[in-house]
Amino acid sequence: MASMAINDRGPMLTASEVAEMLHLHVNTVKRLGDRGELPYYRVCRRGDRRFRLDDVMEFLARYR
Repeated sequence: MASMAINDRGPMLTASEVAEMLHLHVNTVKRLGDRGELPYYRVCRRGDRRFRLDDVMEFLARYR
């Protein structure tokens, strides 16, 4: 998780970093975001997804 960015919303993770944390495929993480189960933010012109660390931890707590 070397590229974790910190902004006013707290630490932000890429879909790949979240996938590694949750032991899921990156496409599964993106699908969870698309279904609204894991909130994400769009960044930059390409619309890359970033996930708040707090949201990922809440997701883990909810589904354990």
